Amino acid sequence: MSLCLGTPAHANAGGTNSAAAPAGLSGEALQVAQWIHATQDNRRLPYLLVDKRAARVHVFDAAGTLQASSPVLLGLARGDHSVPGIGERPMSAIAAHERTTPAGRFLSEPGNNLKGEDIVWIDYDAAVSMHRVRTANAADRRLQRLASATAADNRISYGCVNVPEQFYNRNIAPVWGKKPGVIYVLPETQPAASFFGFGTARAR
Repeated sequence: MSLCLGTPAHANAGGTNSAAAPAGLSGEALQVAQWIHATQDNRRLPYLLVDKRAARVHVFDAAGTLQASSPVLLGLARGDHSVPGIGERPMSAIAAHERTTPAGRFLSEPGNNLKGEDIVWIDYDAAVSMHRVRTANAADRRLQRLASATAADNRISYGCVNVPEQFYNRNIAPVWGKKPGVIYVLPETQPAASFFGFGTARAR
């Protein structure tokens, strides 16, 4: 499998260690990547794996070769589903326990937020996107959370996936910022194999 044969020199451009598993993936992320490669579930599109338990994103080309990896920030609340209708509510009306990053297979699309900033939509209806980390609220300590050695403090957003700016500009914007791709967000409340349907019966 191509992702296990080696990792480009910039694969840790977000600043984390890659010794835990082949190509820096957790065991579960590697399992999902192998399933995608074996079934061509990405339909010849480039894809991303967002590993919520590890708070990392892994970037793959259409052939399944790992290109880069980075830490990310995720929704404050743990859970694998968005609250129905949450994308139509103002942020001020979203409670802490509703700030989840939904798991699933998403066909991404490039877009812009209300400020005109380029983003990548993960789930448009739920208003969940991937974008550069935002640092306007110093109390959130988002840059420090990204730089920490643990994933335990990477839960802070309203559900969107926050990526280091340099990593986003280099690895996300040139591809997913221009055309559709596939984004797999791994679950955290059940095994990925059952959630995506390549282990036990698919979760409903």
